[in-house]
Amino acid sequence: MATDGKSNLSFVLNKPLDVCFQDKPAPKINSPHDVLVAINYTGICGSDVHYWLHGAIGHFVVKDPMVLGHESAGTIVAVGDAVKTLSVGDRVALEPGYPCRRCVHCLSGHYNLCPDMRFAATPPYDGTLTGFWTAPADFCYKLPEAVSLQEGALIEPLAVAVHITKQAKIQPGQTVVVMGAGPVGLLCAAVAKAYGASKVVSVDIVPSKLEFARSFAATHTYLSQRVSPEENARNIIAAADLGEGADAVIDASGAEPSIQAALHVVRQGGHYVQGGMGKDNITFPIMALCIKEVTASGSFRYGSGDYRLAIQLVEQGKVDVKKLVNGVVPFKNAEEAFKKVKEGEVIKILIAGPNEKVEGGLDTTVDQKKLEEAKACGGSGCC
Repeated sequence: MATDGKSNLSFVLNKPLDVCFQDKPAPKINSPHDVLVAINYTGICGSDVHYWLHGAIGHFVVKDPMVLGHESAGTIVAVGDAVKTLSVGDRVALEPGYPCRRCVHCLSGHYNLCPDMRFAATPPYDGTLTGFWTAPADFCYKLPEAVSLQEGALIEPLAVAVHITKQAKIQPGQTVVVMGAGPVGLLCAAVAKAYGASKVVSVDIVPSKLEFARSFAATHTYLSQRVSPEENARNIIAAADLGEGADAVIDASGAEPSIQAALHVVRQGGHYVQGGMGKDNITFPIMALCIKEVTASGSFRYGSGDYRLAIQLVEQGKVDVKKLVNGVVPFKNAEEAFKKVKEGEVIKILIAGPNEKVEGGLDTTVDQKKLEEAKACGGSGCC
């Protein structure tokens, strides 16, 4: 068998701040349309850390032990009889949520809204911090030769940014403001730039985050001040010479002051997208939204075509996701990696699969410049 002699060691959350390693039985292909994937690398999302710390996100509560992780790339080791698009040995990025394919949302092309979505590391479903993972073949995306497996593990957060940016309807030559310079905010800025935006303004409260944002994708940056949302908005518009306002504004922070300023930054008839998640209820400048006839959208995970576009952006060199990665740790150090993310010591860190050897050309140390930037961030801005 493809799993013979290999470990299916898994990183399991029992309850808040209580994790362990369990050697679970390797999964089997139960559908002719599924594939079996050996996990090579997994990133850590803010939701993973939240489950680790609190055992719940909203109404999703960890009641039984759950394997963490959902930002993964791996190698196909077995395929179902009906699979025609993938072969053993193919390197793939995993889309970690599988819809029912039958509800009105799935049939209309909006499968990310499926009420019966089975999403990795969202109770009660196990995640991808494990040795082997079974998945429908059409939710595994073959990586081009130019895209590494480590980059493949960052396709998931990039797909989130692609979906958010699509909602903003950005056209070449337009101006875009992104509120928040955490991983998803940075990736939204990069995608907006790839879409042809003439100006991409990153806004944050931490100077070192903005310094990194400018080196990554932003054409302009603005350090948010302790003033009114209206004044911050005027300052952003003046700093980047946005005229009557930005064509599109994306909030990737979820912070109430950021959201308030964003609605004053967007121009009349512009687009506003809420990508960051924060408090359930906030004070919202509804008058600005109405009078300016702003088109406002939410954004949740990713949908049809988002993964493929994310891979193309990396393959074509339009988004350099490697710049976000501080280092790679062996599987046995998974909890240490979670602590680094919690303490804000990294922007992105990858955990090698239990059968992956972390040696040779892999960078297993944290880049000190990025570490200083991330520490200044205080660990905020997780996707």
